[in-house]
Amino acid sequence: MSSIVSAYPDDSQTSKFWQKSKESPFVPVGMAGFAGIVALGLYKMKTRGNTKMSVHLIHMRVAAQGFVVGAMTIGVVYSMYRDFYLKPREQAKALLEK
Repeated sequence: MSSIVSAYPDDSQTSKFWQKSKESPFVPVGMAGFAGIVALGLYKMKTRGNTKMSVHLIHMRVAAQGFVVGAMTIGVVYSMYRDFYLKPREQAKALLEK
């Protein structure tokens, strides 16, 4: 039996989720948006009118995927900003203070 050492002291699923959401905050935003769009689409399914079920589901899927891709893109841009703009400024500031 192998022992897996975690980088986080508390191994519960909730604590792992919160730790990961602190590292990349737009992932939970994308998940929540996806769930919201799917819930809204399912609610509006009753009043879709003359639209075919398959067309309604395709529109719902495209909207949900678009939201998730948008949230991931914003997250990547934020991560690049943090890594390539803020960290070098902090390092330069620390060197000037020495």
